[in-house]
Amino acid sequence: MTIKTDLGYIEIAPEVMAGIAGYAASSCFGVKGMTLRSVSDGLSHLLRRESQTRGVKITEAADGGINIDLHIAVEHGVNIATVCRSIIGEVRYNVERLVGVDVRNIDIYVDSIKAD
Repeated sequence: MTIKTDLGYIEIAPEVMAGIAGYAASSCFGVKGMTLRSVSDGLSHLLRRESQTRGVKITEAADGGINIDLHIAVEHGVNIATVCRSIIGEVRYNVERLVGVDVRNIDIYVDSIKAD
């Protein structure tokens, strides 16, 4: 994504925004981690901390902002709607504060529920 400033242009890689969004989502209460849906077996796999950007998809919106898709696993027994609202607020705040790009839409896909 390219941002125009008074002094020139700033190029921000989608992987950077995905890393910020993945870290912010993983730090929320009730989230076990980011997941990745396997095409071969149709199962979702919990990702490690260092590869949590693979559970995030960043796309540019038509009006200049970005859209974020998050695939997560939650803990058993938590209120999923409350956890998702918390994730949306946290991800939106961190991405807009650190990158300076408007977040238009955040879609959360709860792929699995993990019990300890």
